[in-house]
Amino acid sequence: MSDNTNRKFNRSRLLSVLAVSSFVVAAAGFFYARRQSDGAVLSSQLMWQEAVREDLEISVIERGNLESQENEQILCGVEDVQRDGINGTPIQWIIPNGSSVQAGDLLVELEASPMRERLDEQILEVEESRSSTIQAQSNYDNQIVQNETAEAEARLQVKLAKLDLEMFTDPDSGTYKLSVEAIERTIEDVNNEILAAKAALELQADDRRGIESLFRLGYANRNELRRSELSYMQAEGKYAATLNKLQTQYASMEKAKNYERKMELLTLEGKLQTAEKNLEQVVRNNQAQMDQATAVLKARTESLKKDEERLARYEAQLEACKIYSPRAGMIAYATDRNDEIREGVPVRYRQHILSLPSLSKMQVRTSIHESVLDQIDTGLKASITVDAFPDRSYEGTVQSIAVLPDQNGWRGSDTKVYDTVVTIDTEVNQIKPGMTAVCEIQIDTLENVVLVPIQSIVQRDEQTMVITRQGDRAVIQNVTLGRSNDTRVQILEGLEAGQQVALNPAVVVDQLLKEAAAA
Repeated sequence: MSDNTNRKFNRSRLLSVLAVSSFVVAAAGFFYARRQSDGAVLSSQLMWQEAVREDLEISVIERGNLESQENEQILCGVEDVQRDGINGTPIQWIIPNGSSVQAGDLLVELEASPMRERLDEQILEVEESRSSTIQAQSNYDNQIVQNETAEAEARLQVKLAKLDLEMFTDPDSGTYKLSVEAIERTIEDVNNEILAAKAALELQADDRRGIESLFRLGYANRNELRRSELSYMQAEGKYAATLNKLQTQYASMEKAKNYERKMELLTLEGKLQTAEKNLEQVVRNNQAQMDQATAVLKARTESLKKDEERLARYEAQLEACKIYSPRAGMIAYATDRNDEIREGVPVRYRQHILSLPSLSKMQVRTSIHESVLDQIDTGLKASITVDAFPDRSYEGTVQSIAVLPDQNGWRGSDTKVYDTVVTIDTEVNQIKPGMTAVCEIQIDTLENVVLVPIQSIVQRDEQTMVITRQGDRAVIQNVTLGRSNDTRVQILEGLEAGQQVALNPAVVVDQLLKEAAAA
């Protein structure tokens, strides 16, 4: 720290100490308030002490409160049920503040009825969601079977259409060739029938001519002649019918070759194309229906998952309505000025309710004035005393210093303080959180320096002075100050060890200054 900073600090510190000492000395000076003109007489009113050369311990003394180094916080784990009209969850029962507990002891019981009602409703929602998911899974499985069946049927129709086309167009054994060959065989049979009918007609013609000759000769009667004519007419008709049949078969042959083949070929090719298009449509429809079934199943599954997660959370929330001690210790209520902890008062989710401090490892939370902040650093040693046990002293270490000033301290003033934690380095007993403690933080040690009591220093018009004793006279002597603690201050210039300085300079300093000015 620079000399300039030291002087500013010492001046500030001196002013605060001198303000108190000046009041005391002024009260004493009331009984000696006589105008004097002789320094020897003035010296008789003063109390004296020698300046000494010794080591000076530089420290900062601050008061604070004890707290545990290991402070396990108990938080509210129950979320607010909005529809109950209460902001938070009311405390039904809470263990008394300061109680000693063991692991597993009940600490707090919160109102569970709204959460239990919400849990019951969520159970029904989960069951409904599970039913919907099962139905969606069944629809999904059925859709797979339906899709497979529809696609298999469509593929079968394509194969059958291809077979029909191949069967019709096969040059060796196709239905078209077989039908033509059947017509050709029929024509051949009809030709044979024509030959037989022609032969039968010629026989009947010969028979009729013979009967007519016999009838003219009188050897045959008229009935025989008529039967002969009828047989001839029948043979002639059969012969004509056979010729007509042959013409019909030739016409069928022409029709099969020129028209029926083309028509059947177009029909079979169209049937194949229709079956192929139908297969494509079935595949697309299957995919669309499968996507829809998959989406529904996924939505139902996700909904069930969310409902089950919500159910698990509500079950955990219901369990959180009873808070048990995680370990043995002493109960300390949360001390937030905005939150009251007692039965009947609602607490918010994640609100600090209780603490379980470890009573064997303690620390002091104090505040460091901004004027000495640059002298304090983590790791500095400190001496700690507790107001409740003034005969005890504990060794400590500065553990942490806040980066920003305390917003709740020194309200209405520009002066800032910084939250500082000083740990007690050894295990302790009997002392408890909340007790008042005094921390003396050891900053530095000045070896073999000239020291005077801090109340001997007088500040007037930017001048720093002491009143020294020279024989039987009191003399003002300007000095340059160094560093100081709460009782003594270092003299850099203007005074030597062994000189006597006044402990109550305010009694005569004004008179001495007037005499010096008059001279």
